[in-house]
Amino acid sequence: HLHRASLLLPALEAALANFSAGAEGGVVQPVRTVLPVPRHGGYLGVMPAYSAADDALTTKLVTFYEHLKDSSVPSHQATVLLFDPSNGTLKAVLDGSVITAKRTAAVSAIATKLLMPAFAEVLCILGAGVQAYSHYDIFTELFTFKEVRIWNRTKEKAVAFASAVSGPVRVCSSAQEAVTGADVIVTVTMATAPILFGGWVKPGAHINAVGASRPDWRELDDELMKNSVLFVDSRDAALTESGDVILSGAEIFAELGEVLKGTKPALPEKTTVFKSLGMAVEDTVAAKFVYDAWSAGN
Repeated sequence: HLHRASLLLPALEAALANFSAGAEGGVVQPVRTVLPVPRHGGYLGVMPAYSAADDALTTKLVTFYEHLKDSSVPSHQATVLLFDPSNGTLKAVLDGSVITAKRTAAVSAIATKLLMPAFAEVLCILGAGVQAYSHYDIFTELFTFKEVRIWNRTKEKAVAFASAVSGPVRVCSSAQEAVTGADVIVTVTMATAPILFGGWVKPGAHINAVGASRPDWRELDDELMKNSVLFVDSRDAALTESGDVILSGAEIFAELGEVLKGTKPALPEKTTVFKSLGMAVEDTVAAKFVYDAWSAGN
């Protein structure tokens, strides 16, 4: 039911705007709770949310492990529980990994639609995991790029990505090569130190920074963070969870929902960064979308 993540865009745009509207938006969502698993170097995240506009109640349980010895196990695994908000009954258990991949890419696409330069021709993806595939799918569906480039720390994964997707992709031997001259950049890595540097980035480019979801992890360097206009999904989450934001001291210009509501401008002529941490309400509207589609089919 989520083979085309673009179908989620209207619901996600509404949810982002409602979240940024505060109490009147009807989104109840704490910053996620993250429990370390020190013996094994992993984390368990708990992400509950309620959306009044959708009358939908969910929680997501997500585990993320940085450097697994067994590469057949994904770094992120998730389950979404969907409840009946009128009485608390559990209605469905959904594959949270698919929902996370699709809704994250869809939100990056919303940010890109608002913030990318007028004549964007080159897309660059840093990372070749699950999020690279979901971003590639929705970005090539919604936008027209003359060239798509990919870089990954292990080149074999980048080559495998290029041969698996539907269109031509140029495999680059360095992140700098991939980024130079790119109009839209997506960082979807498990990096804990910067892999994208401001000196490489074309003025006016738009960056979707999706990895580095812990307060001491980085994907972007200080120069890029400080010399770009910074947009986030949630101010509170970014100031609690994002190493790129916290450690650089970069100033947050706006939440994406504020741009969607029209209370803050998009500034596509500037170099822009959208720091995506992912919000529970995004899982809520995606889970309800899937459940409603499944129910209609039955």
